[in-house]
Amino acid sequence: MPSWRTTLTGAGISGPRLRDDYTHAARRVLRREPAPYLALRLLAAPPLVPALAAGLAFMNLVDDVAETGTPQQRVAGLAALSERVAAALESGDSPDPLLRAYAHAVDSRGLPAHWVSRFLEGAATAEAGFDGFAGEQDFQDYLDAYAWPGVLVFTGLQYQGGPDPEQAAGWRRFVDAAQRVDFLADLCGDLADGRLCIPRARLDEHSVTRADLERARDTPAVRALLAAECRRARTALDAAHGIGDLAEPGLRPVIATMTELMAHQLTAVERAGAAALRRDIGYGLAAPLRILVRAARRRPV
Repeated sequence: MPSWRTTLTGAGISGPRLRDDYTHAARRVLRREPAPYLALRLLAAPPLVPALAAGLAFMNLVDDVAETGTPQQRVAGLAALSERVAAALESGDSPDPLLRAYAHAVDSRGLPAHWVSRFLEGAATAEAGFDGFAGEQDFQDYLDAYAWPGVLVFTGLQYQGGPDPEQAAGWRRFVDAAQRVDFLADLCGDLADGRLCIPRARLDEHSVTRADLERARDTPAVRALLAAECRRARTALDAAHGIGDLAEPGLRPVIATMTELMAHQLTAVERAGAAALRRDIGYGLAAPLRILVRAARRRPV
C-alpha cells in the first residue's frame, strides 16, 4: 500500500492546501468508518482513493447533520449546509476543508451536480423528517430520495463524468440491499432513538406491535417478523451481486469486500434473531480483518 503522500501525488493532487484538505477528509472517514476506509486504502486503485475518501466524508457529514437535533434543527442545519455546498461547488472554495476537498473531487471527476443536490434535498425531507414507513412503497421512495443519491455522491466519483444509467441502476440495487441490512443491524439503536425502520404494514402482517419490538419481546411472532425481514434483505443482497461488473476495475476489490461484509453482518443478524432487539449487530473485529486480508491477497499486484 503506498503512503498517503504518494497516493495524493498519484491522484494528481498538488498544492499544500489541497493536499491538507484531502487529508482532513480522509481522517474524518477513518475516525467514523474505519472498515470502509481500510478497504479503500488497501484495495482501491490509488488514483481513486482521495476522491472516494472525500466523497465518503461528505456523505457522512450530510448524514450526521440530518440525524442530529430536533426535526427543526435538522432542517435548519441542512439548509445552511446546502448553501455552503452550493457555494463550494460553484467557486471551488470554502472555509471548510472537507467541502473544499469534495468540491475539487466533484469537479475533477466530473460528477453531475444533480446527484449532490438530490442527496441534500432528500436529507432535508426523507431523512430529517423521517417518521417510519407505512409500507414497502414508502421504503422504496426513501431509497430514491435519500439513500440512492447518498451512495452516488460517493461511489459516483469512481466514474469520470459520473455513472451512466446502467451503472446508476446497479447502485440502486446495491443500496436496496445495503439499507435493508443496515436497518436490521441497527434495530436496537434505532428503536432507542424513536425510529422504527420496518414498515408498519409488515408488523401488522405478523401481529407484532411497536411495543413488542421496543421491549425486545422474544415471541414466535417477533421471530417470524425478523426472519421474514432477513429473507427480504438476503434476496436484495443476491440481486446486487452484479454491481462489481459495473464498477471501475480499480474499485472492484472494494465492492466485493463490502458486499462480503454486508453478507457477514446479515448472517449475524439472522443468527441473533430477537437478540437483535437488545443490541446492535456490528461487523465485529475478527471477520472484517479476515475479509480484508483475504481480499488484499487476491488483489493483483
